[in-house]
Amino acid sequence: MNWFDFPYFAAAATLFWVIAMILLFVSNKNTNRWSHVFIILGLATMISFATILWVRIGRPPMRTLGETRLWYTLFLGLIGYAGYLKWKYRWFISYSLGMAILFLGINALHPETYDKVMMPALQSPWFVPHVIVYLFAYALLAASALVALKGCWLMFRKQSTEKLLPLADNMVYLGVSFLTLGLLFGALWAKEAWGHYWTWDPKETWAFLTWLAYLGYMHIRHFRPGNAKTAFRILVFAFGILILCWFGVYYMPSAKQSVHTYSQQ
Repeated sequence: MNWFDFPYFAAAATLFWVIAMILLFVSNKNTNRWSHVFIILGLATMISFATILWVRIGRPPMRTLGETRLWYTLFLGLIGYAGYLKWKYRWFISYSLGMAILFLGINALHPETYDKVMMPALQSPWFVPHVIVYLFAYALLAASALVALKGCWLMFRKQSTEKLLPLADNMVYLGVSFLTLGLLFGALWAKEAWGHYWTWDPKETWAFLTWLAYLGYMHIRHFRPGNAKTAFRILVFAFGILILCWFGVYYMPSAKQSVHTYSQQ
């Protein structure tokens, strides 16, 4: 099995998740129970594909942008489902599954029908934990960005955002924890692969800026807990920096000097 088989798995997961979202909004005891079943079936489908692909190509499927989108899809679904179990927000699970379906569609339209052998720099025990914790952090922080957008909309309509701030805080605090681990794992990996913990590579610089942006949110929440409008705006801004770090760096002129361009080779 390889990326040629991905559209079949993507179609199955999409079908399961669309049915789950429909059942959630029909909203009665029986349909709610079945919605959980279809959410889990979708997650199981993507976990199966990632596991089989890993075994088939003989390396972690985490090198290319398409492969990272695969994990991002899985983590979005897991985080959305965990959030729904805890807070019972239907809009939150719908967003998470909707974004997961979007990334499935992107990968289906741009399939990676080749298997890339990992370059020596990536053959490190730090590579897998570095990528996994980063993508998990990205998924959490993407969820917090949606909470911030909803908060901005509610404030525009002069409605209460009291319940949204604790949700945003939980997502950010956990996301920044994994982001910090990602930075540390990346530094250890860089030391082993290139001999330096930190070189101010363009990707490293934007990763550091992303981390600082979310620390700014935490700072505002600690010292000005009642300033919800500023907190939500910082979250939206921070997610914009995160997107630049993840995708935008590769389109900047400085990317030519980056050692992180392996994902496009």
